[in-house]
Amino acid sequence: MKKIFFGLTLSCLFCSCLFAQIRIPMVFGDSMVLQREQPIPVWGWASPGTQIRGTLGTAHAKAVTGKDGKWMLHFPAFKAGGPYTLKVSGADDDVEFKNVLIGDVWLASGQSNMEWQVKDAKDAAKEIAASNWPQIRFLVVEHNKSLTPQQDIGGGRWRACDTANTGGFSAVAYYFARRIHQEQNVPIGVIQSTWGGTPVEAWTGREGLLASPVTKQRILANDTLTKADFIRDSVDLVRFWDIVYHPQNNADHDIPAETFNDASWPQIEMPALVRDFGGPYEGIVWMRKKITLPVSFKGKVLTVELGHPEMNYSLYVNGDEICKTVWNASLFHHYTIPTEMLKTGENVIALRIAMLWGGGGLNPPADSIYVSDGATRISLAGPWRYKKDLEPPVPAIRNYHCYPAMLFNAMIHPLVPYAIKGVIWYQGEANENAGFDYRQLFPSLIKDWRQRWKQGDFPFLYVQLANYKKIKPAPSESEWAEVREAQAMTQSLPNTGMACIIDIGEADNIHPANKQEVGHRLALVAGKQVYHQKGIVSGPSFVGFKVVNHRVRIRFAGTGTGLSTRDGKAVTGFAIAGADKRFYWASAVIEGNEVVVYSDLVATPTAVRYAWADNPVCNLINSAGLPAVPFRTDSWKGITQP
Repeated sequence: MKKIFFGLTLSCLFCSCLFAQIRIPMVFGDSMVLQREQPIPVWGWASPGTQIRGTLGTAHAKAVTGKDGKWMLHFPAFKAGGPYTLKVSGADDDVEFKNVLIGDVWLASGQSNMEWQVKDAKDAAKEIAASNWPQIRFLVVEHNKSLTPQQDIGGGRWRACDTANTGGFSAVAYYFARRIHQEQNVPIGVIQSTWGGTPVEAWTGREGLLASPVTKQRILANDTLTKADFIRDSVDLVRFWDIVYHPQNNADHDIPAETFNDASWPQIEMPALVRDFGGPYEGIVWMRKKITLPVSFKGKVLTVELGHPEMNYSLYVNGDEICKTVWNASLFHHYTIPTEMLKTGENVIALRIAMLWGGGGLNPPADSIYVSDGATRISLAGPWRYKKDLEPPVPAIRNYHCYPAMLFNAMIHPLVPYAIKGVIWYQGEANENAGFDYRQLFPSLIKDWRQRWKQGDFPFLYVQLANYKKIKPAPSESEWAEVREAQAMTQSLPNTGMACIIDIGEADNIHPANKQEVGHRLALVAGKQVYHQKGIVSGPSFVGFKVVNHRVRIRFAGTGTGLSTRDGKAVTGFAIAGADKRFYWASAVIEGNEVVVYSDLVATPTAVRYAWADNPVCNLINSAGLPAVPFRTDSWKGITQP
C-alpha cells in the first residue's frame, strides 16, 4: 500500500509540474516578426494563479493566470526594428524567444493559388538563388482540421527568406512581402495559413456561418460528426494516397512491359481528360501506346513531352519507369529517355494516371505530346489503349477539411489575437458553382475575422480569379465570371482592396505560373490603400453608363492618364444585348475616360458586359498597364443564382 500511495503521489506531482509549466502557442517563436505601432499581445497557459512576467526589449508586462489556466501579456506599441528577445517567466519556469523583429505582419490565406510555392512557380531557380531577405520571415501553418476551435496550431515555425527556405513559401505572399519590404524598409512577417481546393466556408468561424441563411444549416450539420468520423477518414486517407503513389497488384511490373497484351482494352483519342473516359471516375487508369522510332533516332538521347497532365502520374518506356510525379505541382512535363531503354522500331509508352476529384488525363493541344530527338517529333496524339480498375478502388474520402469552419477552427482560431497589419487572400476557385452565394460567403468571412481579432477594420486585400478554361467563341454565361463579380462587390466593405489578374491566367492551368505579377498587384493595392503611397492607380473599374443614339457610353474610374489597349489593337472583350437578353460581341472605341460600345445587331441596347467569361479575350488597360476589372451593367439572373 505504501508503494502504491508513493507512486500515486509522484504521479500527481508530475502532472502538477507539467501544468505549472509555461506554455506559449506555436505562433510565437525564435525569429518571429511582431506587429509595429500596435499594442502587442502575448498569451499562453500555466497553472491558475501563476504570476507571469514578460520582457520585450526594455518593455515589461505582467499578468496572472486565470482559473482556466490562461494568461495574456500586453506590451506597448513598438517602432519597427530589432532584433529583440522576448522572455516570459513564471514562478519556476521561463520561455525565451530570440532574434525577434518588429515590423508588419500579414496573414496570407486561401486555397492552392495562395499556397503555390515559389519552387513551383515562374523562374523558380532564379528567384530562389536570389533570395536573401533576412528581414522577411514566414510561419507556414501546418495543415490541420478540427470540429471545435483549437488553442494552438498543429505545427510550424518562423523561418527567414533565404536560399534554403524560400522555395517552400507561398509564391504570391513572398513576392508581395518582398515588394512591401523594399518599399517600406521594415521587417515583414507572413503567417501563411493555406490549404488547396478549399471553399471559403471552411475558413469562416461557426458564429459567422450561423448568421447567414446560406450556411446556417450546413454548419449545424457538423454537430452530427464525431472524432471517430475523423479517425476513420484519416485511415481511409492514408490508404487513398498509398494507392495513388504506389501501384498495387504488381501492376507497375506487368502492365508497362513490352510483352503485355492490351488487345482487349478499349481505345481513346489522346489528349483527353477524365470526362472523355466514359463519364465521372475516381481511381487509377492505365494507358498504353506503341510508337515506331526511325533509324535516325538510334543512339540518341530522346525526350518525351506530355504537355500539361492533370493529377498524379507515372511514365514508363518499354517497361522502365521514367518519372513519378508527387502531386500536380510541376510546370514542365518533359523527360529524358536514356538511349539504352529504346530501340529502332516499335516501343511501348505507358502511363499510370490518377483520376481524382473530377480531374485527370492529358490536356490539349495535341501537338504538346510527343517524343523528340531535338529535330524530329513523333506524335503521341491519337489512339491509346486504356483500362480502368486494374488496381483496387481508392477509398471514398469525405474531405472534412472542406466542411464549414473546419479550417478556421484549426488554422485561424489559434492565431487570434496575434497582432497583424492585415490579410492577403487568394481563393474562390472552390466556390465556382456558388458565385451568387459568394456575395454573402466572402463578406461573412471578412466580418467574422475582424470581429474576432478586435483590431477594427484591418486591411483585407484579395486577388480576383484569373482567366481560366477554354475560350468561348460567343458571349455566354460563366460561373467564374459570377464569382469575380461577387469578389468585386465585396469591395463595398470598408478597407478592402482587390487585385485584378484577368490578363495573366492560363487556359489549361488553374495555377498560373506568374505569381510575381500577382504579388506585385497585391502590393500595389497595399501601397495605395494601406501605406498611402502617392501616384498609384488601381485598374480601370466601371462606374456608370448611359445610352446615347443606339450606343452605350461606359464610364471608368482608375484610368490614370488615359485608357488604351494592351496590344495596341482595337478594344476587345465587350458584349452587348437588347431587352431580349441575347448578347453579341460589340465594337468599342475609347474616348477619354469612356468607352463607346455598339453593335449593328443590337439597335436598342439594354446591357453591356466586359470580360464576362471563364477565359475572356480582353485588352482594355489604363496608363499603368493594369487591366480593366470585369463587369456587367445588367442584373439579370445568373447561372449560379438559386
